[in-house]
Amino acid sequence: MNTFGQRIRITIYGESHGASIGAVLDGLPAGEVIDWDGVQLEMARRAPGRNAMSTARAEADAFTIQSGFFNGRTTGTPLCAVIANGDHHSKDYEQLRHIMRPGHADYSGKVRYGGYNDYRGGGHFSGRLTAPLVFAGAIASQILARHGVTIGSHILQVEDVCDNRFATAGETVSCLHALKSMTLPVLDADKAVLMEQAILRAKNNGDSVGGSIECMATGLPAGLGDPFFDSVESQLSHMMFSVPAVKGIEFGDGFAFAGMRGSQANDSFYYAGNAVKTKTNHNGGINGGITNGMPILFRVAVKPTPSISQVQDTIDTDTEENCKLEIKGRHDPCIVQRAVPVIEAAAAWTLLDVWLATPQGK
Repeated sequence: MNTFGQRIRITIYGESHGASIGAVLDGLPAGEVIDWDGVQLEMARRAPGRNAMSTARAEADAFTIQSGFFNGRTTGTPLCAVIANGDHHSKDYEQLRHIMRPGHADYSGKVRYGGYNDYRGGGHFSGRLTAPLVFAGAIASQILARHGVTIGSHILQVEDVCDNRFATAGETVSCLHALKSMTLPVLDADKAVLMEQAILRAKNNGDSVGGSIECMATGLPAGLGDPFFDSVESQLSHMMFSVPAVKGIEFGDGFAFAGMRGSQANDSFYYAGNAVKTKTNHNGGINGGITNGMPILFRVAVKPTPSISQVQDTIDTDTEENCKLEIKGRHDPCIVQRAVPVIEAAAAWTLLDVWLATPQGK
C-alpha cells in the first residue's frame, strides 16, 4: 500500500513521468497555521537541477493545495497537495521496458506488476516520489516546532570522506537550523569541499557514490512510543526504508554495540534540577522502544545511484538473453545531499505520528 501512519496518515501517489505526484495527509490537527513559504523552502532543498552534483532535471516542485486548508488554518479533514511534473524526457527510457537496469526496481517491479508498471524514470519507484514526503514532513516539522521539537541532519559520509558526528547529548537549535541552508550540510566545512570533489570525480567517470546521513531530533519528552512492534525505532525504520536508496539504519551507537560491554553501553541517569537526563546517549534517546527525553539520534546508509553511464551487464526480458546496457538520460552522481531533507521530513512525519498517538503527547 502507499499509506503510512497511525494517528496521522500520508498517502502518496504518482509516477516520475506522470502528470503529477502528490500526497493526501489525513488526521492533521485542525486549526494549525502553516507557513507555506517555509514548506516551499524545504521542497527547494530536495528539488533537482540545483548544481553540478545533481541531475539536470529541473522541477520547481511547486504545489497546489486541493483541500484541508481554509481561512489560513488546517480544517482537520484530509489535506491534499498536487505537485505537477514538467521536465521529463520519457524517450530516454524507451529501451528500459525490456532492458533491466542493475540496482533498480525495473526487474522486481516488472515481475510484481506483470509488466504493467510505468517504467519511465523509474515510475512509482522513483526518488521523485520523495517530493510529497518532504511536503508532508515540512508541515509536521512546523507543528512539532510549536512544541519545542527541532529536527536536523547532516551528511556524515560521502564515499570515503567523513564529517564529524553530532554531539550525542544534543546539538543546539541554531546548529540544526544552520545546516538547512548549506548545499552540502556538514559540521566541518572543510569536508564539504572534499565531498564535492568525490562526487564530481565519480560523475566524470560515469559513476556514482553513496554515503550516510545522521539525523537528530531534540526537545521530545520522555514517554512517547510503544514497546515491540510499534517502538519508536520500528516506526522510524519502517519510514526510512520507504525512502529509495536507504539500505541501512542504526540508532545511537548502533552496530558499535556489538563490540561493547554493558558498562560501556549503558546510559547513566541523573537529575538536572527537575529534569531527568543521561550522562551519555549511546542508545540514541530510546529505551524499550520509548523516548527517554534525550535527543533521538540515528544514521542511515544511502547506496550509490544505480543509474550510471558505464556499460553494465544485464538482461533483455523480450529476448530472454544477456546483454549490455549503457544508461542514457539525466541522473544524480550522488543522491545523499538531496536525501538530507527527505530523511528529516520522514523523521518529522513519523515523530509527529508517535507524539499524537501517545497519551503523553496529546
